[in-house]
Amino acid sequence: MKFFIDTANIKQIKEANDLGVLDGVTTNPSLMAKEGIKGKNNIHNHYKSICEIVDGDVSAEVISTDYKGIIKEGEELAALHPRIVVKVPIIKEGIKAIKYFSNKGIKTNCTLVFSPGQALLAAKAGATYVSPFIGRIDDIASDGVKLIEQIVEIYNFYGFNTQVLAASIRHTMHIIQCVEAGADVATCPLDAIMGLLNHPLTDIGLEKFLSDYNKLNKV
Repeated sequence: MKFFIDTANIKQIKEANDLGVLDGVTTNPSLMAKEGIKGKNNIHNHYKSICEIVDGDVSAEVISTDYKGIIKEGEELAALHPRIVVKVPIIKEGIKAIKYFSNKGIKTNCTLVFSPGQALLAAKAGATYVSPFIGRIDDIASDGVKLIEQIVEIYNFYGFNTQVLAASIRHTMHIIQCVEAGADVATCPLDAIMGLLNHPLTDIGLEKFLSDYNKLNKV
């Protein structure tokens, strides 16, 4: 299981990277806007800054929805840094673009996936990653983790190389569920990753160890 952090916040990316377990970063226009990053040049420079921090793939999303626009944007993004993965929505023009990028050796992340059929098309087109949004599926009273299981089963059965990147993860338990479902990657907020550290028995045990040590080593 690879861990990506889902943010455009440099401080959070550095903190996650300092843990030594970070494998990559995913971003989107909403996350860029949240950090106040505006304008094409500023956005591109921000992507390059992220790529200099992490030793792994960094998803950079196109905003065009027409084929030529997606290709133009995607090629510009891919040229920024070797770690850039072009993030493309699962629409008709997006699938055509993913096939083009695949033939050119450009990595892609097919995003906004909500069904096994969409995931199948992404894999057929040669996407490097497919991003099912499990939290948003949960929001409409469906089972996001079940979708991960279905996609993993399809990919394993047919031998697709596309990696299942579980996205829209809301909490630590989502991560564990995605691990159990066989996802290749989980992209998470920093607090969900840090939540994996927490257990009350760890806190109790450490407190006792330190207390016993201090009792035996009083000056």
